Amino acid sequence: MGVELFPRTDRLDDASLVAGLALGDEQAALAFVRRFQDAVFGLALSVTRDRALAEDVSQEVFVRAWRAAGNYDPRRASALTWLLTITRNAAIDAVRARRPTPVLAETLERLLDVTLRSAADTDDTERLALLTLESERALARLQALPEEQARAVALAVLGGCTAAEVGRHENIPLGTAKTRIRTGLRRLRDTLKEESRDGTPPRRATPP
Repeated sequence: MGVELFPRTDRLDDASLVAGLALGDEQAALAFVRRFQDAVFGLALSVTRDRALAEDVSQEVFVRAWRAAGNYDPRRASALTWLLTITRNAAIDAVRARRPTPVLAETLERLLDVTLRSAADTDDTERLALLTLESERALARLQALPEEQARAVALAVLGGCTAAEVGRHENIPLGTAKTRIRTGLRRLRDTLKEESRDGTPPRRATPP
């Protein structure tokens, strides 16, 4: 009688392994990790460029996959594609969590200068705020905001984060994140219009 070199679960197709994962089958879970761990780690490393962080991301990916396995639909994507999508999202989350909050002088000073006049010609709040951040006086304007609004605006405008991502980064509810971004952008707009009108430097605002 021959010795079976591999557990039977190792010979299951990918979708069956995901189904076993959803059911809490320990052998299926182990086989799932063995089958995909190299691909997951490779993608995590390519995004994070940090082996230790990529290892942490890989562990998080398989936890997320276990939680989401019940919703997996093999008709929409292969198991590998599904898992690598989870990996990419987890790696981006990890990088953003480690990225310093971009309310820093050196970050803002590297941005292109734009004239105050060009910014004052628009009524669009977000466009106006973006132009403000890109001007040579951006740092002074941003620092004039309450600190929590400055961080939220910088994360959203400079960091490209969504309101939900700002909320996770700052550990605040989504509604609070949206309010801080919206209020900060409005104050930047008002500050710019005030400067365009009388040339006064911005002063730090007090929280509402």
